[in-house]
Amino acid sequence: MSQSEMSKELNPTQDEFAALLAESLAKEDVYEGSVVTGKIVGIEKDLAIIDVGLKMEGRVPIREFSTPESEADLSVGDEVEVYLERIENARGEAVLSREKARREESWNRLEKQHEAGEKVTGVIFNRVKGGFTVDLDGAVAFLPGSQVDIRPVRDIGPLMHQPQPFQILKMDRRRGNIVVSRRSVLEETRAEQRADIVARLGEGQVIEGMVKNITDYGAFIDLGGIDGLLHVTDMAWRRVNHPSEILNVGDTVKVQIIRINPDTQRISLGMKQLQSDPWEGIEAKYPVGGRFSGTVTNIADYGAFVELEPGVEGLIHVSEMSWTKKNVHPGKIVSTSQEVEVQILEVDPNKRRISLGLKQTQDNPWEAFLAEHPRGSIVEGPIRNITEFGLFIGLDGGVDGMVHLSDLDWNRPGDEAIKDYKKGDAVQATVLDVDSQKERISLGIKQVSGDPAETIGGFRKGETVTCEVVAVQDNGIEVKIADTDITTFVKRSDLSRDRSEQRPDRFNVGDKVDAAVLSLDKAARRINVSVKALEIAEEKQAVKQYGSSDSGASLGDILGAAMKQRDVTDGDEDAVEADAGASGDAERAVEAAGSAEAQADETDSTVSEPNAEAAPATDAAEAEAEEKSDS
Repeated sequence: MSQSEMSKELNPTQDEFAALLAESLAKEDVYEGSVVTGKIVGIEKDLAIIDVGLKMEGRVPIREFSTPESEADLSVGDEVEVYLERIENARGEAVLSREKARREESWNRLEKQHEAGEKVTGVIFNRVKGGFTVDLDGAVAFLPGSQVDIRPVRDIGPLMHQPQPFQILKMDRRRGNIVVSRRSVLEETRAEQRADIVARLGEGQVIEGMVKNITDYGAFIDLGGIDGLLHVTDMAWRRVNHPSEILNVGDTVKVQIIRINPDTQRISLGMKQLQSDPWEGIEAKYPVGGRFSGTVTNIADYGAFVELEPGVEGLIHVSEMSWTKKNVHPGKIVSTSQEVEVQILEVDPNKRRISLGLKQTQDNPWEAFLAEHPRGSIVEGPIRNITEFGLFIGLDGGVDGMVHLSDLDWNRPGDEAIKDYKKGDAVQATVLDVDSQKERISLGIKQVSGDPAETIGGFRKGETVTCEVVAVQDNGIEVKIADTDITTFVKRSDLSRDRSEQRPDRFNVGDKVDAAVLSLDKAARRINVSVKALEIAEEKQAVKQYGSSDSGASLGDILGAAMKQRDVTDGDEDAVEADAGASGDAERAVEAAGSAEAQADETDSTVSEPNAEAAPATDAAEAEAEEKSDS
């Protein structure tokens, strides 16, 4: 090189200097914030001096070149990649970072692997809140605790500081967040293994496995890389309350594959299928109506289960446990492990159900009650309950009988008569009916004292009865027939044949009055009496007995003689015998009264409606009286 050329190079012109400056500035824009290659020109203590070609050097801590697997091994002259943060700091040095360079390299590589769905290799090196941190060759990722394994891991120690595959779930370069999962890798591997194992298995196949885990609903059996569920109902034909009664963790058992779900690759196993089915021929072994002994295995709100033989259970419904104890929990009647005798009520081999009865092995208390207390007998017991329709009375054998409102009193309505009773009272009642099928006993309280209607049969139509006034009303009087409990009502029109005397107010409570029986209705428990009918009958009989066409006697004379004769018959019997003439008249009066009664029975002179009878009877009497008067 000539001297002039050297001088020109060392002393560039102004234009040449501007071009060199622009070139240098362009290089700064390219390099700053990117990964560059530099050469180690020196090592001072724990710092490496690196020349990145910018006519300046930068210092990087040696520890940034180390990895979790190995320590840094650097020497002068080695080329390394660093991240150029700034070209020059306050001390005139370049700001370099090996960690950021490695992170940038890792981010670029991880983004490509994430887009391709590839697995990445990392090392779990620290525990943080909610999970762990993973080093992905310079990039730090977060591993949630739920993504460590398929099942919860109690001890994470064996997994720390061990290179293992992970699947990237989420990346955010702006925030510097990476979320990875180890579980998804295990599930994928497991799915491949399960597919291979399931392909070699078939339903009905018998294999051996090891009890891996026990839950309340069954046990998980390891079949050599894949787990199957042995449900508690498939462990034995008999009732199993908990799998731990039969199995323990670590036991080797022989099971049969019941079902394989090709979609979920779940395998259902069974142990009882390797044994003979006790339900075969169950109807022949346990015929309906037969009685057998069994053990109570379980008690529920709706009944109790009884084991008849291993694997065969029947249900005693709560309604079939006791004849008399209703709405009682089965636990108050039987207890677990109790030996009981039951009767077969129904057998359903398809649904594997047997209905049992406990009360059927005991005497029916309603039938026993009927045998001891036939219909018509009188029983006594306390009133247990009072309802709107009657009374319930406690009887022998723990049964109850009901007295309906209509069977409380003969004369009063039931809703009025029931007020006389209270719970706990001891009462007597007559057994009316017993229905052992419906478990009902009908009782009657009023029947104990006898039916007053039975006395109605002792009366005859037209008979004279003595009554006592018990109530006076505007439209008539209520009377009670003497020596009976029968009451009846005499209408105003039946109080007298004379209209002026048809006034109820002329009677007082307690007065005695005679009346004639108009009609009888034993079924309706009714008897009608009439004072008016009696007066008409007496008048007619008197006219017939004592009057004649040629006697010349008036109606007043005839009635006076009849009344006098009746007074004589009602007098003292000795006085009648002392007066012979009077005695003859008395006998004729008695015969006349008897003849009147007989005639009343044989004729229709007395009808059920007194108003219809009174008019013709009165007219006949008046006509006969006028005829006597004219003669």
